[in-house]
Amino acid sequence: MSENSLNFVEKYGRIVFNIKVVPGSSKTLIAGLYNGMIKVRLSAAPEKGKANQALIELLAENFNIPKNSITILSGLTSKIKQVSIAGSTQVRDVILSIGK
Repeated sequence: MSENSLNFVEKYGRIVFNIKVVPGSSKTLIAGLYNGMIKVRLSAAPEKGKANQALIELLAENFNIPKNSITILSGLTSKIKQVSIAGSTQVRDVILSIGK
């Protein structure tokens, strides 16, 4: 992990940030920060949207929010994804605590 802080923006009541996804890992977990992004390891394969669905489920569980609060804005077929989450103080606090 090379950078200590997450780059994110808050706009229109949503928090937008990038995620580096490593699909096909042995475990599904948030691995910390990598170059200003959240790094996530997913056991799901990168096929037929399985990894994207696993990412949404992981974020919803970790942020304790409904899955429909999470949108993948770009990178549906890429390892780097831009994600938008309906903002709340709780979500912001969890995002800021990652990597500490």
